[in-house]
Amino acid sequence: MKPALAIIGLGLIGSSLARALRAADAVGAIHGFDPDTAQGQAALALGVIDHAATTAAEAVREADVVVLAVPVLRTAEALAAVLPALKRGAIVTDVGSTKQSVLADVQRVCGELPGWFVAAHPIAGTEKSGVAAGFAGLFKGKRLILTPHAAQDAAALETVRALWQATGARVVEMEAGRHDAIFAATSHLPHVLAFSFVELLADRAESEEIFSNAGGGFRDFTRIASSSPQMWHDIVRANADEVLQLLKAQIAQLQQVQQLIEQGQWSALKDRFERARVAREHYLAQIE
Repeated sequence: MKPALAIIGLGLIGSSLARALRAADAVGAIHGFDPDTAQGQAALALGVIDHAATTAAEAVREADVVVLAVPVLRTAEALAAVLPALKRGAIVTDVGSTKQSVLADVQRVCGELPGWFVAAHPIAGTEKSGVAAGFAGLFKGKRLILTPHAAQDAAALETVRALWQATGARVVEMEAGRHDAIFAATSHLPHVLAFSFVELLADRAESEEIFSNAGGGFRDFTRIASSSPQMWHDIVRANADEVLQLLKAQIAQLQQVQQLIEQGQWSALKDRFERARVAREHYLAQIE
């Protein structure tokens, strides 16, 4: 039988997962809950879910698999809300962008890391948010990171793996600490830099003229600054140590670039630009 699914949090990721699994015919009934009642009703009207629950506990009572699609700092709260209502044998998983903090929250709520909890992170998204922004193809061809823990139940892990594979995602496994270090570099710090750069320009007296004359490069560089400030506040806070370490290194590097410009060392500056260009081209070749 196809598993009944409950999704707690019907934003971009949660609603896209529901759409993708329904399109793949990989699940049975889909129950959903969102603290924003309007989001739940919109998900129901759009056919994203079959039942809009009024509480998180109500949403999970009949579910075989429960997905906590909530901001990382809300993981403990969401798990505590559903824990008493979980049916025997239910699997709980998440979609959080940090994994050490999620596992620590689960252990705190449950008193231990239960084998039925599977930590997961889809490497997909847009700068949009909300149920209306979701779409079934969001995860197709994208990576899905699983970070198994010491008490992990193998059957639960395989169930979650199979569901994500049904969405078209490429599933890989990684240790939680390694995950957080990698995504601090490739996702969390870039968002900090984009938000900070846009704020820098917005605070200037000539900001209107700057923005009105900005071209495609500016739009490309700053696109992620249109992402949810609350979500990225939560992610940076949950992974603060890793982000701070990289931010300090970035500041030191910018100071080196500043010195090269101040001293007129243009050849050295060009060499740094070239090393960066080569590194990015190597990266692009790996993912094509």
